[in-house]
Amino acid sequence: MEIIVTGSIAYDYLMRFPGRFADHFIRDHMHQVSLSFLVDEMTKHWGGVAANIAYTMALLGMRPKLMGTVGRDFPDYRQWLERAGVDTSTVRQHDEVFTASFFANTDLENNQISSFYAGAMALADDYTLADAYKGTPDLVVISPNAPKAMENLAEECRQRGLRFIYDPSQQVPRLNGDELSQQMKGAYMMICNAYEAEIICKKTEKTFDDLRQAFEYLVITQGKRGSHVYHRGELNEVPAFPEVKIKDPTGVGDAYRAGLIHGLASGWSIRTAGLVGGLCATYVLEQVGTQSHHYTPSEFVARFREHFDDEGVLDTMLQAPAATK
Repeated sequence: MEIIVTGSIAYDYLMRFPGRFADHFIRDHMHQVSLSFLVDEMTKHWGGVAANIAYTMALLGMRPKLMGTVGRDFPDYRQWLERAGVDTSTVRQHDEVFTASFFANTDLENNQISSFYAGAMALADDYTLADAYKGTPDLVVISPNAPKAMENLAEECRQRGLRFIYDPSQQVPRLNGDELSQQMKGAYMMICNAYEAEIICKKTEKTFDDLRQAFEYLVITQGKRGSHVYHRGELNEVPAFPEVKIKDPTGVGDAYRAGLIHGLASGWSIRTAGLVGGLCATYVLEQVGTQSHHYTPSEFVARFREHFDDEGVLDTMLQAPAATK
């Protein structure tokens, strides 16, 4: 199956401040803040929603095409993704700017002050599927990107009759009701978390029942409670996968999406596909960084079967080549 994953491709810079941000804010002077926090550590990670999804799909034995816009600092990242099994031939590089970057400073109470530099992602508006790939993809994933790019990609999918998944997640606060309604129109699936679903309903003035009936699949992630997958309006409750040790939740939702998409594309039941997504998410939860996890197909299947019965359907994963580290 030819799958194109569109959206953000970024570098994540994660910092840790050994104190409490709240101790350095003066209530009566919040109108004029000038602060600099000396951090003890900083790590740089590969990131971006689309790249994260594509990376985990590759670990599962797929060869997704990653589509997005990047800057002149992308060559090392491209090599990393290609070694993992991601097809980056559909990534457009702009040498006049840097790749999008996320800067996060976290204190001892896990409060976070962050900035996001859009960089090359802001140039995604005029990059079409037809530009990126001359063939006809079986499925397009529209994940957070420059808002206009998301709008254009959804419209292109509708005009060309392409099946697409709408995943607005981090862009839900940015998009208004009309934009959300238009972009989700005609989607085969929509994925978001429970809080985002409420915001979408409020902004679009749609009821939750309206959303359930609008898509073949509506997927609402529930954090520690797993996920709710509605298939033609019917609820399938999928439990979360047991974790060993939680280190960082960043990128967990992206990995879940990769596993779910892989499972459904393979023709597995909704429960099995959702549980595979849950295990993918658990691997990320146990690492720092959204692409720090790695496993062979046999390791993945063995861990899955320690907790759940796949009735043998995961045997197909054992025939897939393992991604290189």
